[in-house]
Amino acid sequence: MPPFCSGPLDRRTVLRAGLGLAGLGLPGVFGTARADQPERTADTSVILFWMWGGPSQFETFDPKPDAPTEIRGPFAPIRTAVPGMDFCELFPRHARIAEKLAVVRSLHHTMSSHNDGSIEVLTGKTPTTADPTSTAKSDHPDLGMVASKWRGLRPDGLPQYVGVPRAPFMTRPAYLGLSHQGFAAGDPSATGYAPPALALAGGVKADQFADRRGLLADFDRLRRDIDRDGALEGTDQLRTAALRMLTTPAMASAFDIAKEDSRLRDRYGRHLWGQSCLLARRLTEAGAAVVLIDALAPEAGKPLYFSWDDHANAQPGWDMAKGMRWRAPFMDQALTALIEDIYDRGLDERTLVVACGEFGRTPRVATANGCIGRDHYPDAMSAVLSGGGLRTGQVVGSTTARGEHPKDRPLSPRDLLATIYRHLGIDHRHEFKDRSGRPIPILGDGDPIRELV
Repeated sequence: MPPFCSGPLDRRTVLRAGLGLAGLGLPGVFGTARADQPERTADTSVILFWMWGGPSQFETFDPKPDAPTEIRGPFAPIRTAVPGMDFCELFPRHARIAEKLAVVRSLHHTMSSHNDGSIEVLTGKTPTTADPTSTAKSDHPDLGMVASKWRGLRPDGLPQYVGVPRAPFMTRPAYLGLSHQGFAAGDPSATGYAPPALALAGGVKADQFADRRGLLADFDRLRRDIDRDGALEGTDQLRTAALRMLTTPAMASAFDIAKEDSRLRDRYGRHLWGQSCLLARRLTEAGAAVVLIDALAPEAGKPLYFSWDDHANAQPGWDMAKGMRWRAPFMDQALTALIEDIYDRGLDERTLVVACGEFGRTPRVATANGCIGRDHYPDAMSAVLSGGGLRTGQVVGSTTARGEHPKDRPLSPRDLLATIYRHLGIDHRHEFKDRSGRPIPILGDGDPIRELV
């Protein structure tokens, strides 16, 4: 008889089992399922290529070739098939598929530290206290957590919200409950890749959970011991989902990137960002609502330039020009392969691809110890969108000649999120209740970007 089915469990054993389930990417194995969860279904999805660190708009999608040298930076622009949509020369593949892209150049906000800026862009809520040390954590859920709550747990065990290789570390599900935390998928470019969900802590096998009734009874006894404020209310749904993740073939199949044709894998690129984009397509095709690609983690053996945080001499030898020359080809290959694959498969109405970071970079190039860079700058930033049934092949908004501020059509991260939520079928005016019963709107303001929808 399996050891977990042989009789009553003590507190330590149950906790160990809980930690095993938490290793599935479900840190909320004791999460909440609240009565205010709307019953909604949709088959649309979003892939967010999250450029954490703050990509320079000048060195990506809003070059300023007519500005002085200290503004325009070290790279030249290249033209695309779309008038007025010039890109940095480091993105030739993006230039070739410009008709499938929409570039929003007039995004702006006020949060200039990484975590605060990320919270602003991912949640649509401005942090109440700016944190210059960039260690802030959100008081509100991000878009993936909202989508998970809105859609509800899937019967096949596939998470609604997946982070590849990880989910953002500065956002928290807060009043939605820990069951809606993003599932960390790990590195799909690793040899013999399998997501953490397919193995339990301590070598416990799925068939050891066959006697669910006894296991759940022990969980309930533990809950009565540790639940002091009702925060663990409604755990049955989450426990069921955790067991489904272990026992449902659809879960393993969605993550089995080895099933893809080797030529397609080569087209995406046999590197972290390439295989992350390919896995994101598989997961959204299988039904996940939001997949966030953390476009931060370094390539194996290349610790330098792993981030988009291109300060001059941020660490010894850190140089924005060198960093962009190394970094851009990975993104240029991976993201364009993803977009073309989505269109080739007829998924462009169903799947929306978005690429952005938490803010832009300062207009003036700084120099330190022979290296160049740009500092944090939330006053102007860009985002690129594709698919989702949006009107692509256009630029929305503009910045001033030196890229200092929006010139035309100033937009906020809430407008971008409202556009994303519209695609997902989520009412961004809907209110969830916090733990005190106070209604909290998904977005306090913001509207879908009319030029795109």
